[in-house]
Amino acid sequence: MDVAIVFPGQGSQSVGMMDAWLEHPAAKAVIDEATAVLGTDISELCRDEVALARTDVTQQSVLTADVAAFRVLQAEGIEPMAVAGHSLGEFAALVAAGAADFGPILEVVRERSLAMADAGDARPGTMLAIVGMPIDGVVELCNDARGDDILVVANENSALQTVLAGELPAIERAEALAKERKARAIRPNVAGAFHSPLMEPAKERIDAALDGITFRPPTIPIVQNVTAEATTDPDLIMANMRAHVISGVKWVATGQTIAGLGANAVIEAGPGDVLTRMAKRDLKELTVVAVRSPEEAAAAAVTVRG
Repeated sequence: MDVAIVFPGQGSQSVGMMDAWLEHPAAKAVIDEATAVLGTDISELCRDEVALARTDVTQQSVLTADVAAFRVLQAEGIEPMAVAGHSLGEFAALVAAGAADFGPILEVVRERSLAMADAGDARPGTMLAIVGMPIDGVVELCNDARGDDILVVANENSALQTVLAGELPAIERAEALAKERKARAIRPNVAGAFHSPLMEPAKERIDAALDGITFRPPTIPIVQNVTAEATTDPDLIMANMRAHVISGVKWVATGQTIAGLGANAVIEAGPGDVLTRMAKRDLKELTVVAVRSPEEAAAAAVTVRG
């Protein structure tokens, strides 16, 4: 099978999620590198529910778990034909595609996570998942609820799940409209209105961190959140990463692009199975599996080899 690997982002974390990966040498090497870069035992942090709830700990931990899972898949002989990552997961995809090394990317994500948390304090806002309504309907709802406040479509996650981000009064109006229009509205536990203009205060700091990175031409295409297009152009990759924190995540279109590239299997590498569940609904023609442990990586290798 031709395999694409996708990487989850913030929200997929769980307490103790790093422990299973410590049992595999390829994954442990990633975790040890993260501990050295951050100056703290990241697997221990992941056992602390309070610490893991912090944006900075969450982002660094999920990135590490994503890359650890990828290294185990590589050890199992799986080489993807393309990669993508949802929000934070795109940083893991950069590593997997060979566009940058893990250590420098982790340092960028550390600064990104701190900058986003600070932006959430400076320009308060939140997010709202709308479930059971097509994307076009959510766009209309967003326009109707916006008023004079900031409210945008932040994540086009699946055909029937779209996430808005914006200022609280607009979010509250969107919540009420969703109820009127017979859709579910769920507020995720986040520290700000990610992937919206309210993250503008974080962008300068993230850009400065990205200035320390020189992206190489990736060895395989990466499908980026901002455009949902596949690229191996390092300049375009950089431009999209600079826009990443204030732009929407076009995940539905990303899945369509992956299928269009010829993939007939998708592996979600990292904690949780959120992307897997969405792909099983939207990409029914593809084989989709989640890899959250070395055992699941071995099983995935058997599956994709037919």
